[in-house]
Amino acid sequence: MDTSSNVVVITGTSSGFGNLTARALAAAGHTVYAGMRATAGRNAPAVRALADLSAAEGVDVRGIEMDVQDQGSIDAAVAQIIAEQGRIDVLVHNAGHMVLGPTEAFTPEQIVAQYDVNVVSTQRVNRAVLPHLREQGSGLVVWVGSSSTLGGHPPFLAPYFAAKAGMNALAESYAAELIKFGVETSIVVPGAYTSGTNHFAHAGVPEDADRAREYDALYGLLRENMAQKLHDIFPEGHTADEVSDEIVRIVGLPAGRRPFRVTVDPTRDGSEVVSTVYDRIRHDFFHRIGIEELLTPEASR
Repeated sequence: MDTSSNVVVITGTSSGFGNLTARALAAAGHTVYAGMRATAGRNAPAVRALADLSAAEGVDVRGIEMDVQDQGSIDAAVAQIIAEQGRIDVLVHNAGHMVLGPTEAFTPEQIVAQYDVNVVSTQRVNRAVLPHLREQGSGLVVWVGSSSTLGGHPPFLAPYFAAKAGMNALAESYAAELIKFGVETSIVVPGAYTSGTNHFAHAGVPEDADRAREYDALYGLLRENMAQKLHDIFPEGHTADEVSDEIVRIVGLPAGRRPFRVTVDPTRDGSEVVSTVYDRIRHDFFHRIGIEELLTPEASR
């Protein structure tokens, strides 16, 4: 794969890490398809902004309709990209949605919805994209995870955290199952960036409002102030584009030199420390059972 200029597909690019990554990869010289839903509706301004950027800066970033909860939408987007470019080199799984509230007050259907958008969506996209990567014998899949999976995490975000942990497990298994096809995996683990993304601003709430109110007397203010508490430990001088810059760096590395997992967490919530031990255990276990050829060449950092 020519890392100087790749065809990149990113999910969930209407705002936040996805939008920043689309812009940064285009600025680095890649052809970027910025997937989002409702491109003719509420996200039309985001599509126009990317088109304006392309015209003004001479880069190639294109908004494309891709609803990660609709297999038909995904298949149509991938077919269009293949028709226009003849290949896909990099897939970035970024789409996701956060919820905030007492876990008990979320309905089972809401929990299912969290898994659908944060976990099952990656399977839909993979089933559309991976056949092309496997056929060409090269490619990179980047998974945007969460430091909550292996680091310290607060309460009232459990459905989201559980889903991100599920996505992480899926990413790890895919890494071993794709490596023999020449397809690499990198898991990028952002910390709790409380600005520069819309995670907290657009967070969903429990549908069982009566059940949620039963927590208010003891936990109401604590829950309401959760974003502020995370913001208070966030060091100055750090911005969300640190995550997009790291993705650009990884995409630009030569094949075989990309890290399996990298943490971008100014708050230092412990994820990086645990990840080092966690990935070492995975490394040693693969050696013990004789499947070390399925390990990513570069160690986590």
